[in-house]
Amino acid sequence: MSEEVPPEGARPQAQSQSTQSPSQAQSTQSTQSPSQGQSTQSPSQAQSTQSPSQAQSTQSTQSLSQTKSQSQTGSSSSSAPTSGSQSSSGSGTLSSVDTIPVTLPSVPEEPEPQPWGRLLPMARGFRSHDCIEDQYLFGRGSKCNYVLDDPDDRGSNKFRIYSKKHFRIYRDGSEVFVEDYSNNGTFVDGILIGKGKKLPLVNNAVLALAEQRNKVFVFIDLMFDDQSTLPKELQEKYLLTRRIGTGVCGEVRLAFERSNCKKFAVKIINKKNFQSEGTATRNAKTEIEILQRVDHPCLIKTEDFYQTDDSYYIVLELMEGGELFHKVKSQQQLNESIAKLYFYQMLRAVQYLHSNGIIHRDLKPENVLLSSQDDVCLIKVTDFNQSRILEEAVLMRTLCGTPSYLAPEVFTHASTTGYGLAVDAWSLGVLLFVCLGGYPPFHESFGRQSITDQIIRGEFTMVQSKWKHVSDQAKDVVRKLLVVDPSKRMTIDEALLHPWLQDHVMMETAHRLMYPSGDVSAAVQVRGSDTRRKRGRDEGDEEEEEHPAKRSQALPRGLL
Repeated sequence: MSEEVPPEGARPQAQSQSTQSPSQAQSTQSTQSPSQGQSTQSPSQAQSTQSPSQAQSTQSTQSLSQTKSQSQTGSSSSSAPTSGSQSSSGSGTLSSVDTIPVTLPSVPEEPEPQPWGRLLPMARGFRSHDCIEDQYLFGRGSKCNYVLDDPDDRGSNKFRIYSKKHFRIYRDGSEVFVEDYSNNGTFVDGILIGKGKKLPLVNNAVLALAEQRNKVFVFIDLMFDDQSTLPKELQEKYLLTRRIGTGVCGEVRLAFERSNCKKFAVKIINKKNFQSEGTATRNAKTEIEILQRVDHPCLIKTEDFYQTDDSYYIVLELMEGGELFHKVKSQQQLNESIAKLYFYQMLRAVQYLHSNGIIHRDLKPENVLLSSQDDVCLIKVTDFNQSRILEEAVLMRTLCGTPSYLAPEVFTHASTTGYGLAVDAWSLGVLLFVCLGGYPPFHESFGRQSITDQIIRGEFTMVQSKWKHVSDQAKDVVRKLLVVDPSKRMTIDEALLHPWLQDHVMMETAHRLMYPSGDVSAAVQVRGSDTRRKRGRDEGDEEEEEHPAKRSQALPRGLL
């Protein structure tokens, strides 16, 4: 922490006496409040630790010495006693000593200084920091206010990428800035500041050091009140920060548990975003019921639930890797082995849901979350807002979900015979297509047909340049999932038995990620359902149906 420096003007009283005339001293005092006058006068400061009787005794002694000093120098002090005639012939105001008795117990104690900002850690080895002073220096150097070092592993090599003086945070009035001192960079929301330059620091801004992806702090502007509309219980337990996701029904924000700074995701469902409050209530209650009911390593877990008259707040575990959508978008195409690892976990999650009578209805890359930025990682299916708990022999008859991922029967039979679990198998087929090909199978740029017509006809294009390195077995899984007739479409259980997914190395990796503690009893239980008898079709059979979309068609830009 930096040393506190007295504010300008807080000088010893003797200096004030030697430079001010009597009228100047009195005039100066007349413009100061009692608390200001006391803060700059050593006698008053001395009184702050004395009893009233001791204070008066001390003041009398000081007044006598000051009067003697006046007779020698011919000048008067603003704190020295003066006669009534002197007071009336001067500025017309009385000094603080003239108005005695003034006892210190009547002066309120100064409140504890409150922080104007807070830095919350986003990486291991960092700690939270409250900003009370006007500036703070961060770096590896021992003289910095905040030393970049792991308190549990002093001198760790991983902190050597930071400079001895890396950056400074300071405020100028109501504005907050961060100034970069480093050679290897300081980033604000992904933007490099540059050595010797500065950028404003706003509420929920993310600071990264050395590398753009090395996010270490999120800045909370405590002068910016954005928590007042939250439920009181939620405010007391969690601190909500920046937005990390958006959806049709609301948004998802990063939150920190106040007691231990553990990170969570808070999904906020705004009731006004629904056509009726009854719809909002039903959807939210269904999602909450599902979240509280499911228990699978590849399904997101719920921690807490709150609500107000306007919104629902669902506290969920945080997945640090973000959405699968962003990973596919940044890499264009996933490596087939990684796509297989992710897809296997998705199948396991959906298999679990179906075995518990739950249909998801909105499977897409945005609703698949990654546990880390690493390629080999655990995935979790999330967003059960469109999900439904199916009663026995009940078919869905509502049109919902994301259009590009909807099964044909949702468009053709939603209002008549309805649809069932097979819609999730179709959506997973579209999702796998996107992972392997890097673009969606149905898009308005393909031909003259609408997306809906393309889906109903089951017409999609595997562009040669994108699919030439994808194995035939992987293509076979896609084709068998994207079958228009739901009775002929490959089921989730059949997909798990397909030769492409009989990769023991991949399965061992997946189970190690899903059950890191080594408890594979649940895995064995789920795996037992794979022995269910298949519906009389060999997994290696090719579909005879020829997809009429032109194979030579150019891939439109910006599809993902």
